[in-house]
Amino acid sequence: MKKIILPFLFVLSIVACKNTENENTSSEMDTETTEVTASNEKEGIGKTIAMANGLDKFEKAEEIEFTFNVKIQDSLRSSRHWKWNRKTNEISLTEGDTTLSYTKNDSIPQDKKEIDQKFINDSYWLLFPYQLVWSDAQLTEEKEVAAPISGDTLSKLEVAYSDDGGYTPGDTYDIYYGNDNMIKEWVYKAAAGDRQMATTWEDYEEFMSIPIAKMHKSEDGSFQLYFTDVSIK
Repeated sequence: MKKIILPFLFVLSIVACKNTENENTSSEMDTETTEVTASNEKEGIGKTIAMANGLDKFEKAEEIEFTFNVKIQDSLRSSRHWKWNRKTNEISLTEGDTTLSYTKNDSIPQDKKEIDQKFINDSYWLLFPYQLVWSDAQLTEEKEVAAPISGDTLSKLEVAYSDDGGYTPGDTYDIYYGNDNMIKEWVYKAAAGDRQMATTWEDYEEFMSIPIAKMHKSEDGSFQLYFTDVSIK
């Protein structure tokens, strides 16, 4: 999600395409925080959160559909419907009267990169807990911190991406989660400048026993990003 000029472009710049390869690095621990790097996140807090959010069940899914919606000040700015065939990795986008499709692999044709960027953006919002296992990020955990919107005492996990690769390298996401390892809030921090955005993770509903947060909104409710037409088979 690239850089902000209009509110809609800001939404598109919030989540970036990241590397999916894990590097073999070691973890470090002190009394205040725990840093978990890409090589061991599958065995640490990253996997714990991903599994609490149904990663093992999602890996058995064959198809997922969802509509990504953005509303700003009660005005619908974006609505995109996606269908992802996980067997073939064929992805289709319906936006307005137009349907486009492509096959996601290691080499995305130049004329398909715009749709790929949109898919990465929208699916990050939907399935971010899985990125803690799927993508290459450094994780730093802190216990008992105040969440940015509710002020509740939660655990915080900083998810920091490197400056190499992806559509918006170097971005950082702070997620705030409870004892059940479900995300309650998060903050996006852009690599360039000092742009930040905090939203909730709420209105969870289970699809094929997979919990999905269908609503994300700013503290004052003026920004709402939400999902409809969710189906996992």
